[in-house]
Amino acid sequence: MNFTIEGPAEANPLNSQTLINTLTKASSTDQQQVQTSTQQLQNWERQPSFYSSLQSVFIEASLPLEVRYLSAIQLKNGIDKYWRKTASNAISKEEKALIRSRCIDSGITEPDRRLALQNALVIAKITRFDFPHDWSDVISSVTNHLRMASRPDSNPVHLSRTLLILLYIIKELSTARLQRSRASLQGASPEVFQVLGRVYVDKVHLWMRYLQDGAGDNALASQAVSESLHALRVLRRLTIAGFEFPNRHKEIQEFWVCSRLHLAEMLSLLRQHSRSLQPEIQFQIEKTLVQLSKLHLEMVKVHPAAFALLPDSPELAKAYWRLLCDFGQTFGSQSAVTPLKIGTDGDSEDKDIPYIEKVSLKGLLLIRACAKMVYSPSQTFRFQHAEDKAEKKQSIALMQTELLSETLIGEMMEILVTRFFVFRPRDLREWEEEPDEWERREEGEGDVWEFSIRSCAEKLFLDLVINNKDLLTKPLLNVFYTVATPQNSDILLKDSIYAAIGLAAPVLESELDFGKFLETTLIPEIQIQGPGYNILRRRIAIVLGQWLAVKDGINRPLVYQIFQYLLDRDDSSNDLVVRVTAGRQLKNIIDPYEFTAEPFMPFAPTFLGRLMALIEEVELSETKMALLNTVNVIVSRMEHHINPFADQILSLLPSLWSQAGEEYLMKQSILSLLSALMTSMKDQSPRFHATILPLIESSIELSSESRTYLLEDALDLWAAILAQTPAPTPALLALVEHLFPLYDTATDTLRKALELTESYILLAPRPMLDSSARFLTAFTALLAAHPKREASGLLTRLVELLIQSADHLGGPPAIQALTTVLVSTHLLPHLLTSLHTAHLAHQTSGPHRTASPLDSITETAHLSVLARLALGHPAAFAHALAALAPTTLPWLLDAWLAHFENVSAADTKKLHCLALTALLDLRPPPPALLRRLQGLMGVWTDVVAECVEDPDEGSAQRGGRDTLVWWDPDGLAPVDRPEAPEEARKRNMLFADPVHRFDVRDFVRERLQRCVEACGGQEAFQREWLVDVDADVVRSFGQLGVL
Repeated sequence: MNFTIEGPAEANPLNSQTLINTLTKASSTDQQQVQTSTQQLQNWERQPSFYSSLQSVFIEASLPLEVRYLSAIQLKNGIDKYWRKTASNAISKEEKALIRSRCIDSGITEPDRRLALQNALVIAKITRFDFPHDWSDVISSVTNHLRMASRPDSNPVHLSRTLLILLYIIKELSTARLQRSRASLQGASPEVFQVLGRVYVDKVHLWMRYLQDGAGDNALASQAVSESLHALRVLRRLTIAGFEFPNRHKEIQEFWVCSRLHLAEMLSLLRQHSRSLQPEIQFQIEKTLVQLSKLHLEMVKVHPAAFALLPDSPELAKAYWRLLCDFGQTFGSQSAVTPLKIGTDGDSEDKDIPYIEKVSLKGLLLIRACAKMVYSPSQTFRFQHAEDKAEKKQSIALMQTELLSETLIGEMMEILVTRFFVFRPRDLREWEEEPDEWERREEGEGDVWEFSIRSCAEKLFLDLVINNKDLLTKPLLNVFYTVATPQNSDILLKDSIYAAIGLAAPVLESELDFGKFLETTLIPEIQIQGPGYNILRRRIAIVLGQWLAVKDGINRPLVYQIFQYLLDRDDSSNDLVVRVTAGRQLKNIIDPYEFTAEPFMPFAPTFLGRLMALIEEVELSETKMALLNTVNVIVSRMEHHINPFADQILSLLPSLWSQAGEEYLMKQSILSLLSALMTSMKDQSPRFHATILPLIESSIELSSESRTYLLEDALDLWAAILAQTPAPTPALLALVEHLFPLYDTATDTLRKALELTESYILLAPRPMLDSSARFLTAFTALLAAHPKREASGLLTRLVELLIQSADHLGGPPAIQALTTVLVSTHLLPHLLTSLHTAHLAHQTSGPHRTASPLDSITETAHLSVLARLALGHPAAFAHALAALAPTTLPWLLDAWLAHFENVSAADTKKLHCLALTALLDLRPPPPALLRRLQGLMGVWTDVVAECVEDPDEGSAQRGGRDTLVWWDPDGLAPVDRPEAPEEARKRNMLFADPVHRFDVRDFVRERLQRCVEACGGQEAFQREWLVDVDADVVRSFGQLGVL
């Protein structure tokens, strides 16, 4: 047995032979050698000349293919990492120049396509970084090579490789984010286009002449077809990305006419000579047709105005429509019964989509884009200049008159509905063989319609009907009335007509008596048993979901009976597709605003039972999630009426959770359903805590693998549980520990964590106050890390809530204790420091003005915390200020009074007013406050005038009412539904707030009178303090009737 001991990778010097040996070992099947060699290559990455040496290995044709291929991969990856000038250990200028000088020639002469592809990718990546500044001639150089390679006497490989390089250069530059790169491409495009267009046209003429005349060498024809296809791929991307206004270039106009002619000629060629063509040549021509259709479609999507104004574009769109009409004759199935023989009815056993279907789909997408150009111009066009606006107007008019005539619109509607809404044999077989997958595909959302002819036809039909209601409504309803009878057994036609009626529901809701149609037609049809009627049952479920979303007054209990019937597994016509579709559509039946829970209650047990059983039956996670979403909607819409069925729902969820494994989207759906269930159950939810709280804990723990995927949904569920829990439990309080790691997370999660903290303070104020030191320490760190308005506002709100809770539970002694904690945790010093810095900044002006660290709203929030302390225990507040710094109170009062006019909310104004007034109870009254009596009187005047209501609509009088004083907390409780426990807690906290308990005039009067007495009586107060107040301020205050 032979053992090879590899030395440390760093010990091997970089030279040609060691590099080749290392690459050879790295491409071997020996894992030990692969690992060691890979490490060696990584160690060499930062050495000079490593990447040029890799290129030398790639160029050396005598080396094994695997070694050369790996060197190209290493070079390509290195360009991504080290080509930028700003990269650490960036490749030197000299080495870059050497690599650039060799890559084009080596790629053009490379015979192996796999190696040529990697080299083309290398060139494209370098071009993206260096063009046009450091490699200004790359495109012109490749263009010159293209000229030489297109000569008759040149090596055919050179043309193919040059086109490959050009293709990837254009791909790379067209996706560049920098406008400079795209502009440089557009500057070079005209020259490239002329050469490339000539190559394409010459090659097409060459092989078409060979095939039409029946003369010439088939091998040469095959080569010419391949070369024209490669040239067209490049032309397609260059035309779209290389010209900002393609219609303004003569060469594009000529090529556009050529492309339309080639489309027609190639389609005709395949129809007439398909049997005599060699398979490879036919395959290449088919791919060419697909490329032409992609060019036309991308033009109308990216440059809609250019498409409309290019020569004969309306005729091109009509040509695609004629192709669609021909294709539609063989598109749909002739029978609703699944064909027994695979491959009949024009369908192929081969799962590869035929070229004619691909081209037809592109044509259908093109026609829809033309329709959107007319019907939704604001979403289609982008323009900046007057010429652009004129082209937009001209293109819309052209499409409207030349393409979307009333005759063609009517024909389109008829063809779309009768030919392209019909199921294909392939659809019917897949329905039977893979029902789960087929149903999921049919319900696909997003842009999946762009890959299906039937789905795209539905989109186009809807555009036409919505924008041509007067023209199309009557013909559509005439066909509908002819077909929509229980006696009509043409299931596929009926399915397509019903599909049209469902899609057009927003347009037809005032034209069609849907209630009558439901009772006279759908009810009898849904009870028919027979082959193919499962198709009709599925469609009826969809149509009901579409109509109930837009039509009022439909007999909902009757609809519930239909869906209950469709979800019955014991009915043989209700196969899996029918039941899953009914389960999905039930969401649309339940979700509308008109839904009320009471009529639904008798059906709820059956619906929930059958839905939960169906969730267990289906295999695809996406389908399970869709059905869970339906259950979620039922739970949310039924609200507290769901309580009798909660056990039935919850019984299935643990097994679903276990089955989900690492399918986190499924677990997210389960957590979302649990959140809805907890919210709907209100105070009945705690009986499920034992089951749910462990799920939350496992989803939010730092060590949990699922935390990344489930954290957001778990926090929502946690919040729902806290909101609906009437009283704290040990298990719920145990989760508090998991809040602290959340304070260190991203902004969105932090916000949720702070909201959870608020819920805990409301639910369990005493335990939260017992842990206040730990929380306030965390809040201090967060205020320092997140000084911005949103986070700061949430944090100061929590501190306010703690102060209010302390006041309710223990009165002034509890606030005094909390004030001590606020000082020891540095939160109060932090607030004061921020306010002092802001106050000093406000004193500056002119060119040396200093920006305040706090905006107005944040400053108000900081002062509100101080207001809560001062109002709850003035002496403790003053003592804390004096302990921090004896001079704190004077500047704080100046800052507070100066900021008062920036406080906008009336309740916050009153809070600050009460707090400043409460300081008058200090003994002796602080001189710093009495010296600012004029500012304080201004505050009183402002707040009383704003809060006190005058019954005679004159100036505020003594008999007026303080509008912020609330008397009946229970009067605001909801009477039509059970109340969430947290709603009641928030309401009680709000009504206990001094802002809503004390009349501001009484509060000011009592404290001002006590202060006057403490100052030696009225005369002494007048002589020592009131004399310094402006007479107008005293007069305005006196008119309020406070004293």
